[in-house]
Amino acid sequence: MGVSKEETAHIAELARLSLDEAELAQAQYDLSEIVNYVNKIASLNTDGVAPTVQPCAVPNVCREDVVLPSLSREEALANAPDRQGEFLRVPSIMEGKGVDE
Repeated sequence: MGVSKEETAHIAELARLSLDEAELAQAQYDLSEIVNYVNKIASLNTDGVAPTVQPCAVPNVCREDVVLPSLSREEALANAPDRQGEFLRVPSIMEGKGVDE
């Protein structure tokens, strides 16, 4: 089962991709190959195969959560370019939503 040219164009539009005819044809071919491969995998008999999250065992690499000494608030804010009391001030990222407005 392949992917039609119309489906490929629709997917490109959803992804906000501007494809010329050659790129659209290549994308159609690539998507069709992906769908064919997924269908091939879906047709495999997996009876008796235990579900897994990972294909191979991975040891836990997390370390113990240990509390360590840290900077005081004053030390952390000592080199801050702009402060407001105990807080670091940063430029607003939303228009008209600054703290001084």
